[in-house]
Amino acid sequence: MSANLGIHSDAGLGHLYERGKIDVSHGQILYLEDVQVSFDGFKALRGLSLTIEDNELRCIIGPNGAGKTTMMDVVTGKTRPDAGTVFLGQTMDLTRMDEAAIAQAGVGRKFQKPTVFENHTVWQNLDLARATDKRWFKSLRARPSAQAIGAIEATLERTALTDVVQRPAGELSHGQKQRLEIGMLLMQEPRLLLLDEPAAGISDDETMQLAELLNSLRGSCSMLVVEHDMAFVAALAGESGRVTVLAEGSVLAEGTLAQVQSDERVIESYLGR
Repeated sequence: MSANLGIHSDAGLGHLYERGKIDVSHGQILYLEDVQVSFDGFKALRGLSLTIEDNELRCIIGPNGAGKTTMMDVVTGKTRPDAGTVFLGQTMDLTRMDEAAIAQAGVGRKFQKPTVFENHTVWQNLDLARATDKRWFKSLRARPSAQAIGAIEATLERTALTDVVQRPAGELSHGQKQRLEIGMLLMQEPRLLLLDEPAAGISDDETMQLAELLNSLRGSCSMLVVEHDMAFVAALAGESGRVTVLAEGSVLAEGTLAQVQSDERVIESYLGR
């Protein structure tokens, strides 16, 4: 009877999981093991192994060419690994899913340059992001439900965009656009957010505002943040958050920010003296 409801028992794992849902019964939402990617002979990822806990905010740092963007490409299905294992939860093999299926499973990605509908208002951007029918002419004509309006208003408050709700997105500052794009991803209720250098090119004040936003999301989704701005990383990692350092396509070091900053290998390859 439970199978007809889409709920299945795995005797080996000793728990129940629902088809189409991310199984985090073991506490992990993302698992990469020995992932390898080559481009025309260049090894972008060399046996990368990484585990992200459910609802964890993990910062990823490392020099240019370390494989950070390639790692995100692999997780989102944009790049297929030559070898290795990539799982979302216990049951979803991301190497066997396309980009659309991975997004529908609950993985959202924000690129370094914000992508918003610049001629539409902030409200319309959020409404378009949550719309079931993704055709823009259908979405703009559809009247949002009371529940949808509540979700938009909550996202506006969380992203500190309430005061500019009726402004075209193209008129926003770079930092506001970054927060708007994150808000658009939140409208899709992701379980895992990948953010590629979200603090790049924004002011110090906007950087801290962005850090406050991401910290406020703790417990609602897992986040993987690739960043070079160490002040921003410090604001996210705090004293106990885990930071992963990539170099030459694999994990060089992992630990608290203080631990990786004092690691001689990290100092030599990335931070400098």
